[in-house]
Amino acid sequence: MIRPAIAEGLLTWTPADGLSAGPDTGERLLVADSWLLRDGRVRGFERHRERFLRACAGCDGPPLRRLVEFWQDMTAALPRTGEWFPRVELAAQPPRLRLRLRQAPPLAPDVRVWAVGQPDPRTVPRRKGPDLDRLARIRNRASLHGAEEAVLITPSGVVLEAAHSSVVWWEEDTLCLPSPHLPVLAGVTAALVQERAARTGVRVAHRERAVEELDGREVWLVNALHGIRPVTEWTERSMTAGAAARAPEWRGWLDDVMEPLPESH
Repeated sequence: MIRPAIAEGLLTWTPADGLSAGPDTGERLLVADSWLLRDGRVRGFERHRERFLRACAGCDGPPLRRLVEFWQDMTAALPRTGEWFPRVELAAQPPRLRLRLRQAPPLAPDVRVWAVGQPDPRTVPRRKGPDLDRLARIRNRASLHGAEEAVLITPSGVVLEAAHSSVVWWEEDTLCLPSPHLPVLAGVTAALVQERAARTGVRVAHRERAVEELDGREVWLVNALHGIRPVTEWTERSMTAGAAARAPEWRGWLDDVMEPLPESH
């Protein structure tokens, strides 16, 4: 298949015309999903598809057949060369399906975290999209404190996740995550990490911990863009980042699980 040159921008989808360029009029997002695309390869692409379709169905989005058509057209339009960070969207008023093509930002091997736990600002914590602006404001506040990310907490102080990442940590030889009963987003990359742990005999546990209980532990922030980022510094709190002893091996594995995009028919 010969594909036209791809440029950054917003493409809106209709059943009659497929994807076409248009202005960004700033509608509220009902659903969003994004991933790293490197030379036509993605981690967990089918998982992103299922999460996006399920989220659209949960907020009375377009019928399933239209969502599937959009996904097929979107997949065909994605570039097969270069590093990209595309985002699929369901925008409100009226509901419209869109593809936002973005060059991937520089990828970071580690992360500094603002350790002053932030009350969870999200209105729909289990669905990515409606609260992206709120989360961006928290991350901007974190940057004022010398960090790239911030930890979200429950009213009782239990760690949920970071503004744009899942949080996982190690307690001796056990890989730990927040309880799924907590209001956390089902992270695609975190799920891949859990499955690898299960395959290789690593114990996985869901635990409730306050920020200060992560002191001295190997902690990772995990998302679809950066993959695994070990925490190398906690800012604004007397905490020590644990040595990233396991991170290099797991990062190498995660790079290797990127698969080619499916070809459209």
